[in-house]
Amino acid sequence: MKFRCERDALAEALAATGRAATGRTGSLPVLSGVRLELKGDRLVITGTDLDLTIQLEISVGGEVDGATVLPAKLASDIVRALGAGKVEVETTDDNVSISAGRSQFSLRPLSVDDYPRLPAPAATAVTLPAAAFGEALRQVVRAASTDEARPILTGVLLAAEGDGLRLVATDSYRLAVRDLRGTSVLATDQKVLVPSRALNELSRLLGGATELTLRLGERDATFEIGSTRLTTRLIEGEFPNYRQLIPASYPNKLTVSKDALLEAIRRVRILAKDATPVRLELGTDHVRLSAITQDVGNASDDIDATLEGSEITVAFNPDYLSSGVDAATSEDVTLETLDSLKAAVVREVGNPDFLYLLMPVRVP
Repeated sequence: MKFRCERDALAEALAATGRAATGRTGSLPVLSGVRLELKGDRLVITGTDLDLTIQLEISVGGEVDGATVLPAKLASDIVRALGAGKVEVETTDDNVSISAGRSQFSLRPLSVDDYPRLPAPAATAVTLPAAAFGEALRQVVRAASTDEARPILTGVLLAAEGDGLRLVATDSYRLAVRDLRGTSVLATDQKVLVPSRALNELSRLLGGATELTLRLGERDATFEIGSTRLTTRLIEGEFPNYRQLIPASYPNKLTVSKDALLEAIRRVRILAKDATPVRLELGTDHVRLSAITQDVGNASDDIDATLEGSEITVAFNPDYLSSGVDAATSEDVTLETLDSLKAAVVREVGNPDFLYLLMPVRVP
């Protein structure tokens, strides 16, 4: 195999596919590599850990067709370190040469014969608006758990809801729900659980794409953006009944500027050490945020707000609170509460399609 390619295009492709390669190879060391296959002027690069696969195609100056498997991180680091301009890659049976200008590297490839054959994606496809789906992912994926001991909670639920699609994620401390009205990609009452890791990678790949194609199989989901394809195994199991966590109504509703609230949280959390909660004292025309850390000090910040309901004090984990407020796309947000011990909800003003529920922290 031999080809030439612009450094930036090759570096970006190796980095993207390399994120699907695994460092925990077990009995398959070849999975630590990315597979390069050249046919004419089209180079297909694939990375997989068998749960997540990222494959993309780029245009190169091809000279000799062939295939090889390169150590993912090493190849990415080498190409990224080269000078700007054309990079030449040439392989023999036991060597891969990567060069640009006066720089030259030589690598031992991994066994191309040991690289797993990947199944073809499902034939049935539906098209989604990439920008809207990407925004929904940004709002919801942040609430998924990263604890592999609870695999169900590491997924994002995609469920048919009315005339559209609903995305839901929770780590048991917070819950994010986003509806995409008019986006019908599932059959009535159908639902699938997609790993949040895969959806985080999908968010990176979306970029400025306008359309996204989804192919759902029995045990996997494939997302296609142009010449890039991401395939992930679905999570098997029953997602928690999240609906019972959301109260039908709230007696107290605080309306406040999103940016002002985020800035206030940022300031007072400087003193919120070792998971110290941030208190919110809800007043009729303001909200006071404060943090008290024993033997360190305290901080408080007042910002304008409007309250409908009773004046109460409620406390939250500052990371969870700021994450929910940051997920909103509106200029103003509402914080709806029942009392200081029951779940509260952050919503966008003027948009009923997103909610972020979080549990308060008990404070003296």
